Amino acid sequence: MTGKVYIVGAGPGDPELLTVKALKAIEKADIILYDRLVGDKIIEMIRGMGKDVIYVGKNSFEKGSERQKNINELMVKLAKEGKTVVRLKGGDPFVFGRGGEEVEYLIKHNIPFEVIPGLSSVIAVPTSACIPLTHKGLSSTIFVMTGRNLDDIGKSALSGTIVILMGKERIREICKKLIELGKDKNTPVAVIENGTLESQKIYFGNLENIAEVVERDVKGVALIVIGDVVKLGERFNSKRFSSL
Repeated sequence: MTGKVYIVGAGPGDPELLTVKALKAIEKADIILYDRLVGDKIIEMIRGMGKDVIYVGKNSFEKGSERQKNINELMVKLAKEGKTVVRLKGGDPFVFGRGGEEVEYLIKHNIPFEVIPGLSSVIAVPTSACIPLTHKGLSSTIFVMTGRNLDDIGKSALSGTIVILMGKERIREICKKLIELGKDKNTPVAVIENGTLESQKIYFGNLENIAEVVERDVKGVALIVIGDVVKLGERFNSKRFSSL
């Protein structure tokens, strides 16, 4: 009898930000296939439940399409063995997570599936860092992109708040292109390292100087927020641990 695949968003890393529905799927699973960006403490928790886990994350030196083909085939193989499979992905499976490609493959091979949303780092990480992405009088739009394709940066990115995933390695190029497009070099920038985790750090700067800070100090996974709301976040962070 064919099993079932749950494509599950694990959220931004903090185990307490897993949804109840995600946790229920994990509890009923026979095996978990997890990504690189799933939080270490989440995997530690799952191992403590006695679950079989297989790491299927992609590394930067691998060909993504080839690795994805292997993951797709493994999901189908396990489901055809009658297993309940959780494909656990960082953040939300349909936000830069290739979850749609996996669903297409499961449909092609007649495998029952369910998709369970996760809290995307796009929203969760800035909020955990006390940086509102929208704020009356400052920003009413959000432009989301990855740092892997700078062609995505156009005039539409010049207003409102910009959120960039996977942009740490290209921060200097990103800032340069935004300035060339007409963004003020003094536009505030926040870089949030290890967002939502105990090791979270926030670095503040502007388009002109943030690259130097990132290249020198930021070692972990990072999310970048660009726009006037960062000023508000800087003020909120200066007050968050003080007595009011």
